[in-house]
Amino acid sequence: QVQLVESGGGLVQPGESLRLSCVASGSIFSIKFMGWYRQAPGKERELVAGITGSGSTNYADSVKGRFTISRDNAKNTVYLQMNTLKPEDTAVYYCNAIVKLPYKLEDFLYWGQGTQVTVSA
Repeated sequence: QVQLVESGGGLVQPGESLRLSCVASGSIFSIKFMGWYRQAPGKERELVAGITGSGSTNYADSVKGRFTISRDNAKNTVYLQMNTLKPEDTAVYYCNAIVKLPYKLEDFLYWGQGTQVTVSA
């Protein structure tokens, strides 16, 4: 099995920064994609940022210029550097990964448990 564990969430004031980390562990052949999603109370889960194995990235319009996604392929880890945080960034942030397992032809999607980010004065 594959597990994703997020860390780095917390309570910050508007304008401050946080860095989220997500480590994938288990029987992994390769990771094609890793992404960060968020879900605020009463809202649907939305993509915040994603990064492919080759390093191509995409971002939600609401976070462009403020958030940066990166990954360490050797450590199966993805990061989300969040700067200039706003109250509307408050949500549970989830990590996901599209993983190729050993001896399997298809890809599998895994999710982490989530980490709370609260931006409040």
